[in-house]
Amino acid sequence: MNNAVFSSRNMTEQEFFFGHKACAGCGGALAVRLALKVLGERTFAALPAGCMSAVGFIYPQMAFGINAIISTFAGTASMLAGMAAAARAQGLEDVHIVGFAGDGGTADIGIQALSGAIDRGERIIYICYDNEAYMNTGTQKSGLTPLGARTTTTPDGSVVGGSTTKKKNMFDIVAAHGIDYAATASIGYYQDYMNKVLRASQCGGTAYIHVMAPCPTGWGIPTEHALTIARESVDCGLWYLAEYSQGKYRLNQRPETFTPVEDYLRKQGRFKHLQSDDIAQAVRDRDARWQYMLTQWSDA
Repeated sequence: MNNAVFSSRNMTEQEFFFGHKACAGCGGALAVRLALKVLGERTFAALPAGCMSAVGFIYPQMAFGINAIISTFAGTASMLAGMAAAARAQGLEDVHIVGFAGDGGTADIGIQALSGAIDRGERIIYICYDNEAYMNTGTQKSGLTPLGARTTTTPDGSVVGGSTTKKKNMFDIVAAHGIDYAATASIGYYQDYMNKVLRASQCGGTAYIHVMAPCPTGWGIPTEHALTIARESVDCGLWYLAEYSQGKYRLNQRPETFTPVEDYLRKQGRFKHLQSDDIAQAVRDRDARWQYMLTQWSDA
């Protein structure tokens, strides 16, 4: 795998996503900002309906310092494919074509176009900023909402105790296509994330990055805790840092011990209703996933 490393020494001082109207502590906004700091000014972006298009395209205060466009909700990857074709037709070689889509626009509404783009080997970068619900429209459940999480469509009442389904594993789904490069990341480990954006830009084919990007509003956490919670999602083992390329998986981080899952969950308003049995189930699911990864995947 490409071991390209991004650092402050090669980071531009220019900002390409600023003046937006995102909520304080927005993980998605930080994910976009950091990615564009890596990719630079010769970048063309597409964003579907979602938080980042809602907060970034408010005329006359446009937040993008690059060429960016709003795509259809279902068509982010197909829009990117058209943009890549246009770049080729114009002989543009030193440009990046990137999409930023939320979890709903990726795992649910946009998964067909994404699958097709990977199948065709489009030279694009697709970044899913995962805040685990449809936050832009008021925190409805998505295919990436964790088991037990409270949303407006999965309330924590006596009949339904939060989400009754588990989070889709989009990393495995895209890897199953034989994609050129895929990775998981977290804004809590932003150096790792930026390195992966750089590797994605250099892979020569289709790249997918799935970055955990907490939403303080929807998660019920203080705005200043977004980075801490994003880091804890990895440290407690409910999220992981990994890569896939050339048919091989590898873990970027193998914790010697996990921090308590209960501590991570109890800090979030969306999980306040969980009972001890619910937390025990989360631990069992985590342990099963890690047992599989540790036996089947290599280390970085």
